[in-house]
Amino acid sequence: MDEKKVDYAALKKGGFMRQKQKGYFSLRLQVVGGNLTAENIRTISEVADQYGKGYVHMTSRQGIEIPFIHLNDIQEVREKLAEGGVKPGVCGPRVRTVTACQGEAICPSGCIDTHELAEELNQHYFGRDLPHKFKFGVTGCQNNCLKAEENDLGIKGGMTVSYDKDLCIQCGVCIKACREDALSMDGDQIVIDRNKCNHCGRCVKSCPVDAWKGESGYIVSFGGLFGNKIYKGESFLPIIRDKETLLRVTDAAIGFFEKRANPGERFRLMLQRIGEAEFRKTMKEVYDGKDTL
Repeated sequence: MDEKKVDYAALKKGGFMRQKQKGYFSLRLQVVGGNLTAENIRTISEVADQYGKGYVHMTSRQGIEIPFIHLNDIQEVREKLAEGGVKPGVCGPRVRTVTACQGEAICPSGCIDTHELAEELNQHYFGRDLPHKFKFGVTGCQNNCLKAEENDLGIKGGMTVSYDKDLCIQCGVCIKACREDALSMDGDQIVIDRNKCNHCGRCVKSCPVDAWKGESGYIVSFGGLFGNKIYKGESFLPIIRDKETLLRVTDAAIGFFEKRANPGERFRLMLQRIGEAEFRKTMKEVYDGKDTL
């Protein structure tokens, strides 16, 4: 292949990142929510052996890259990966891989199905062109293994809890389980301080008689940035209790960024430039069901 005629921007968009070694690329693969099938892994291994140098690199965002793919082998590599159900990832100014922990399907602490949500977000947004990169992270609970606030838009599982005094046996297990000191014993019943409650759901999961009930929901943070500049994403909306509202909020956040950011400007830096008041007002109206965009 004539290197002078190569569209390097198109290759980068399709996951092929130029290496310092002339004519070679490190291929970023699409991994949704950190999950790969055994067939995927076998295929990746075969491609790394046949076309790379027999190893892969695992990125900090649950991604896999195959280094040392030669320019002349790119089409063959694409075809080989497709046979095993493996898709190239993306680079550049667009929505990147959606990361996720294992969530309630596997983890006892999980409050939401993180992989299902990661798949939905991936279908809605993956590869969408934007002024700059945009990252989603989904974590199942307040343990925050996925570090939701590092992302442009982070989603953390939580619970809105309720208490049934008639079922309670006053054992105090929930009080010990609560890490926020939001629970206390008042006579023969448990009292919750809603201002201290962080929706972790530990009271629900620890109660031996199901006196605590929990309704799962989503805690959303906006504007995380952990690169050359570091900024913790901020949560200012109430816990979101349904998928429809969540996707309405994520649509609005990306739309806000797409319309107002300058080329090469990250989400957080855009918010700092224009001020957060307009964004917060927009998100609150969208949360309340108003169409503002």
